[in-house]
Amino acid sequence: MTAALLLAFPQPVFAAEAHELPGAAMSLWWALPFAGLLLSIATGPLLFHHVWEHHYGKIAAAWAALAAVPLAIAFGMPAASEAVLHTLLTEYLSFIILLFALFTISGGILVAGNIHGTPLVNAGLLLIGAILASVIGTTGASMILIRPVLRANDNRSFNAHVVVFFIFLVSNIGGSLTPLGDPPLFVGFLRGVDFFWTTANLWQETLFTGGLVLIIFLALDIVLHRREGGLPKIKDPTPETKVRLRGLANLPLLAGVIGAILLSASWKPGISIPVLGVGLELQNLVRDAIILALAFLSLKVSYKSHREANGFSWGPIAEVAKLFAGIFICIVPVIAILRAGHDGALAPLVSLVTSADGQPDDLAYFWLTGALSSFLDNAPTYLVFFELAGGDAHHLMTEAASTLAAISAGAVFMGANTYIGNAPNFMVFAIARHRGFKMPGFFGYMAWSGLVLIPTFWIAGFLFFS
Repeated sequence: MTAALLLAFPQPVFAAEAHELPGAAMSLWWALPFAGLLLSIATGPLLFHHVWEHHYGKIAAAWAALAAVPLAIAFGMPAASEAVLHTLLTEYLSFIILLFALFTISGGILVAGNIHGTPLVNAGLLLIGAILASVIGTTGASMILIRPVLRANDNRSFNAHVVVFFIFLVSNIGGSLTPLGDPPLFVGFLRGVDFFWTTANLWQETLFTGGLVLIIFLALDIVLHRREGGLPKIKDPTPETKVRLRGLANLPLLAGVIGAILLSASWKPGISIPVLGVGLELQNLVRDAIILALAFLSLKVSYKSHREANGFSWGPIAEVAKLFAGIFICIVPVIAILRAGHDGALAPLVSLVTSADGQPDDLAYFWLTGALSSFLDNAPTYLVFFELAGGDAHHLMTEAASTLAAISAGAVFMGANTYIGNAPNFMVFAIARHRGFKMPGFFGYMAWSGLVLIPTFWIAGFLFFS
């Protein structure tokens, strides 16, 4: 709807001189579409599942229109179109192209066979998944490994906790070391954060947090595994067979995705190509074209049987594409207000993350980013606090490196606090429930995260960000 509205205007409109939205003059009413869409995402699958399942795209489009149309009316078409198109063309498209490619390529990789899910085996699988998450993304790692983990534990009396810790480590914490790992970090990369910045600046936080959660899991799984010894044996529906990795042709394609991103980070020809009045850097266009080509090549070289065994379908990525299109449009006025800093309507939020001497409060950034990422999608939450901290990638990587680290860690780590904090969470939950695992409900899962993650994050916060 928004794209049709914008494209209905003549081309010269988009070629107009730069027009910035006056964030200092905008009230909090402008944040209503963004808040409404995020609230819809959080409550839709729980409160009105059937309606949401069939109409989430229309709901996202309606909120996007409520953000874009009033902008055009209040501030003129040139300013509104420039702001919306700049976000869609320079950030959203690259963001969704990367997710699409990782989802498609990883869907062609099959871990076949089965092993028995002892505590050490389970801990090893979680460790491998957490490492893979920063290489092929939390979505890719989750989709490749969740079914082998379920097969390994489907004859155990106590097995739901394995899936819960899988979400903690593989679907969230493990993806904190590269922009490939988790969507918020790729948003930061698109905003100018160096590819290996998070690797160099978050490895200690990731190692401590992930290591502590893994140790807690191992201790718990040992106790539960011993308790199972006195219970009636459950017939294994998937007996042990030799583990094989299939779809190996997709591995060099994943390497190609990484290479394309590194290319765009190092090759700066200084050429900008105007598209609808928005300048697109040549290196970014080349990167996105290569990544798309690799994704389509994966569909050609992968066996259909491997994707079927993985339960591969286009539904999850289609949902992410539609919802994030709405999110990126609805967040435009919010970012304009944040850029106004203490002069904008979100000045109280600025005060919460600023100490008495005017310096950023890293611990507050960590917890506020994390708290919102627990219930809202962590990519737009990251973007909000990235802008709140100034929005200048060079400054945030250098003088304010600890602040950017706090924002990054909060967004990635605390996406694990609820089922809806990160896209793979609910996908893993749905797959496990479909396989017969008795998964905890929304608040039951939060009880797990409250007992395991919150104390861990308290310790990590004081160690690294206080």
